[in-house]
Amino acid sequence: MARERALQVFLVILALSLLGFALVQIGVVSAPWVQDRAVVYVLDDDGDPKATVEVEVADTWEQRYTGLSEHESLEEGHGMLFVHASERDRTYVMREMDFDIDIVFVGADREITAVEHARAPEPGEDGEELRYTGRAKWVLEVPRGYANETGIAVGDEVEIDRP
Repeated sequence: MARERALQVFLVILALSLLGFALVQIGVVSAPWVQDRAVVYVLDDDGDPKATVEVEVADTWEQRYTGLSEHESLEEGHGMLFVHASERDRTYVMREMDFDIDIVFVGADREITAVEHARAPEPGEDGEELRYTGRAKWVLEVPRGYANETGIAVGDEVEIDRP
């Protein structure tokens, strides 16, 4: 009886593990990262970093939904990296944001597909109508103007270093 019960528990655990793996593979759930911080390098044509960003990693639905809305500002060279399980068109909104940002969309091939300069909502706006869309597996948010200052552009390659 105990042996049969142990087998049932094992099979349930195995089934749940396989379900979790399948959900990650099809993009319903993103794989959790071990660390919540990383460094993102935007490379020039020679493969040298032209921009280095220390980022907080947002890899769960809740973290991606909240984003930077609970931050008062971002220092230069800092940002947030949103991690998705697969590449597709992604729309980001400026919900409850207190400051302007640049939104950098990065495809599965780690190439920048779009750079948007997003403004914070004005008084009386909630930010839901401020929408920015690009094709991405990763989305990098940095202080407004940082993309122009460092020369971040569509077609640049991105490297992500997860400690």
